[in-house]
Amino acid sequence: MITDDFIRALPKTDLHVHLDGSLRVETLIDLARSRHVALPSETPEGLCEKVFKPSYSSLEEYLQGFSYTTAVLQDPEALEQAAYELALDNIAEGVRYLEVRFAPQLHVNANQDMDVVLAAVWKGLERAEREHAASDAVLLDEEPPFRAGIIVCAMRMFTRDFSAYYRNLAGSLTELAPRQMAGVASVQLARSAVRIRDRLGTPIVGFDLAGQEDGFPAVDHADAFRYAHAHFLKKTVHAGEAYGPESIFQAITALYADRIGHGYHLFAPDLITNPAVPDPVDYVNDLAQYIADRRITIEVCITSNLQTNPHIGTVANHALQKMLDAKLSVTLCTDNRLVSHTSVSREIRLAVDGLGISEDELRNIIIYGFKRSFFPGDYREKRAYVRKVIDYYARVVASQTALQDREE
Repeated sequence: MITDDFIRALPKTDLHVHLDGSLRVETLIDLARSRHVALPSETPEGLCEKVFKPSYSSLEEYLQGFSYTTAVLQDPEALEQAAYELALDNIAEGVRYLEVRFAPQLHVNANQDMDVVLAAVWKGLERAEREHAASDAVLLDEEPPFRAGIIVCAMRMFTRDFSAYYRNLAGSLTELAPRQMAGVASVQLARSAVRIRDRLGTPIVGFDLAGQEDGFPAVDHADAFRYAHAHFLKKTVHAGEAYGPESIFQAITALYADRIGHGYHLFAPDLITNPAVPDPVDYVNDLAQYIADRRITIEVCITSNLQTNPHIGTVANHALQKMLDAKLSVTLCTDNRLVSHTSVSREIRLAVDGLGISEDELRNIIIYGFKRSFFPGDYREKRAYVRKVIDYYARVVASQTALQDREE
């Protein structure tokens, strides 16, 4: 029996969680008040009614709340606090490895550059790492330490204000079309990420592409991902969230994706639009087999998908079941803890209850998260860490089994 206490006790990962979508709602209110940012409501209840809703009509509506969270994260202190609290919230529910992603460009302003932005986020994460490392459980080697890394997100498209920032940065961009400008901006981000990782030691572990898929194809950002690939920066791409299998194919072939964010529409041949594809069903099957064979892990976000794709209806209809049937490597993630009102433990609970995930399947999903992480250390260190996690997982299972035997 997979109880809530058992889920909470298990060592877990979150490989797909956005910093600006995961603030504590009380912190958002406090930061907005102290930084004079207007909100639709100044109470948690009001914000959850007007902005952070239980369900949304579309991905576009889902993303509207980010205009408020991003607005309050425009100084180092706010960024550090948000990162620190996110780490604490994860530690409290048993998450032991966390990859926080965000678009640092959205936080660059006259008072802080890219270096400052990323340093502030890492300062918060590192503080949580140090505090947990000093706990008795870690010092006595009773459980794995908490580790974290940063994934920087390039954007498929920008608002007018954000495009203006890049026009000021490089006047040559003024004549570019919006899609071209986004591609150039992604290259600049990739170069900055590699420089900050290598020269400052900030654990930037991955490069991502986020934003609206439809009308903003991944190939526009191929140069940026080639740069990341050439400099050993791992890649994950939002794909198949609001568009079809072709988006996932582009992420893998043009952007060298090591992992796929969401991938919900992988098994949707009806969404293929390229007339050159003779048999959409065969195309989907071949793509799924390629992903399975290469162990390209899919970062599954159940609640987020249910919120932005209302037609799914229930967890039982989620594509996760098809992914498991195809023996794909998957891991369960939150996407946005605030916007989706969720946690890793809740996502696991949904999978167990909605799809009948077994203990063996759950173990595979969780261990895949650790194994396919972009761990901020060398491979030998990662192997030792994963081994420690697996051993701890076994102890939690043994403790659960002993408890159940006593109760019977």
